[in-house]
This record gives sequence, structure tokens and C-alpha cells, in this order.
Amino acid sequence: MGLWAGLGSRVYKFEASMSDDPHRKEPSFLSDDPKASARDMPMWAGALSFCRRPYARTLEGVDLAIVGVPYDWSTTGRPGARFGPRAIREASTNLAWERAWPSPTDPFQQLCVVDWGDIAFDHGKHAEVPEEIEAALKSVMEAGAGVLMLGGDHFCTYPALKATAAKHGAPLSLIQFDAHSDTWPDSNWGEGRRIDHGTMFYHAAKEGLIDPATSIQVGLRTTNDDPMGFHILDGNEVQRTSPEEAAKRIRAVVGDRPTYLTFDIDGLDPAFAPGTGTPVCGGMSTWWAKEAIRALKGVNLAGMDVVEVAPAYDVGQITALAGATLALEMICLYAAARKAD
Repeated sequence: MGLWAGLGSRVYKFEASMSDDPHRKEPSFLSDDPKASARDMPMWAGALSFCRRPYARTLEGVDLAIVGVPYDWSTTGRPGARFGPRAIREASTNLAWERAWPSPTDPFQQLCVVDWGDIAFDHGKHAEVPEEIEAALKSVMEAGAGVLMLGGDHFCTYPALKATAAKHGAPLSLIQFDAHSDTWPDSNWGEGRRIDHGTMFYHAAKEGLIDPATSIQVGLRTTNDDPMGFHILDGNEVQRTSPEEAAKRIRAVVGDRPTYLTFDIDGLDPAFAPGTGTPVCGGMSTWWAKEAIRALKGVNLAGMDVVEVAPAYDVGQITALAGATLALEMICLYAAARKAD
């Protein structure tokens, strides 16, 4: 396990005597209750699970698993998103003391949500990493849990799409919040070839993993003259559109189809998210993005992620906190959909 990764994809079992010690009250490790509250743990102490959720000992009965993917070897700009999952988890301790505002219900009481830790892979064997990510996520989904992935760079969404399509069927619809289309063409693709965080949706569309006609990209503000049939709500339109109206347009595109929601943190303006590898000015605010996600109620979420948080370039953890906040909004959205079912 690399220095930048967490506890790994599985957590070791602890002796029962540890949980009997009245001085040890770390719920992320010691509680047998998957819905245990950690609100009496101060934000500066304790294990760095996402929002103090228990680290998974088993996926039996789990509704949603938080999975870290500390991978950033496909970046074209500044590296460092491998540290993203840990940074997001740390920032999420600021959110764990009470339910997400203004949600009327607590998703952690509605659903069994666990932190599955980080996917482990050999960082020296780059060509094998995509398949290892895909296999790990497939194993979580096959156990019956949904997945919220914490990246890592945006390439991680490609193996996540493959795993999600294997579970829910292809093609999926895609909701992509991003400054970049990530659909630039690339002929050097395949085993042992280039792995790039700017081309994976080009290939996902070409391979039938996602359907551009029922997918939408939100916040784009970099040049790509071939939209490949994707619907686009670009960065300028975002500034002139309310979050509720944007969500209405998004829902009209994806309908009730199984949909993957991906949020590249550089979709936010650098004023709100400086800690990322390829920041682009003119983006959405954290408030706008948060409200837009909340307004997506009713979307059939098959998978979701937050990617490209690179804490080395962050200021006061504001990017990591934005990532954690948006991830929590996704959990609320996921819980609302399950409640409706």
C-alpha cells in the first residue's frame, strides 16, 4: 500500500477486547452497528473514514460503499490526485457532526453506508491498474452494494463505468460536471498503451458504455470542436442558469435510464477549488453545484464519483471540503431514490 493510500480495500479484524475498552470509542473500527453515530467524536480526532462511517468488515446488508481509488498516473497537468481520497475523508469530518443541511432526513440512518477503504494495486504496473479498479468495484457491486468512488484522477471513472455497466447494463447515461469534455480522440488505446484522463469518455462512448444522446456535460469551458453527440450545458450557460433549471434540463436528457454521475472538482471555479490538477477559470460555485445535485432528485443513479482533488495545491482544505460536501449530497440523492423505491 502506497504512502498516499488509506487502509486498503479491506480492514483487518480486531480482537473483541478492544471494543470492550471504555476508553476506546472509535466507531469507524469498533462499532458493530453499521448505522452507528460518530457525532461525539471531535473533527480533529479519530480515524479518517468518510463522514465517520464504519470501515467495512463485510458488505452483507450494505446499501452503499465509499471506495477510494488513489490513482493519478493518467494526469496531463499537475499530479497529486492520488492523495484525493484521503483528503476528502479528512475534510468530511467537518460534516459528520450532524446530518447534511438542509436535508430533512439523515441518509446514514436511511441506508447502511460503509467506507470500504482504498483499492490496492501495484503502482509499478500501470497497464494492469484499470482492470484492477474494475474488478474491485465489480466485487462490491456483486455483493449488492452501490458505489460512491473517491478519486484519484478522472480516468478512474472509465473502469468504474465498465463495472457499473456490467451490473446495470450498457449503455449508461452520463451526467458529467467538468471543465473539460474528456472526449478528445486517442488512437493509442488498449492493453499496454496510453491511459489518459482526457480521452476516456471518447472511448466509453465508442465502446457503447455510455450513450451520448442521453448524456450531458455540465460546466465545460475548454475547446473541443467535436461534441460526439453529448448534450452540453457549458460554463457560460451555467452562470446564466439557476441550479434548478439546470437540473430540469439534465433530467430531461437522462430520463429514467440507469445513470452514472461524475463530478470532476475542476468543474468548480478555482476560487472554490484551487486544489486540482487542471484548474480553469470561469466555473461554477460550490453552492451552485451543491444545489444542482440536490435538484437532481428522481434520477436513476447507478454509480457516482468525485474525482481530481489534489490537496498539494489546496488552500485551507477548501477543495477537499467541497469534494466531501458534494459527495455527501450524492449520498443524500442516492438515499432519496432508494426511499422512493
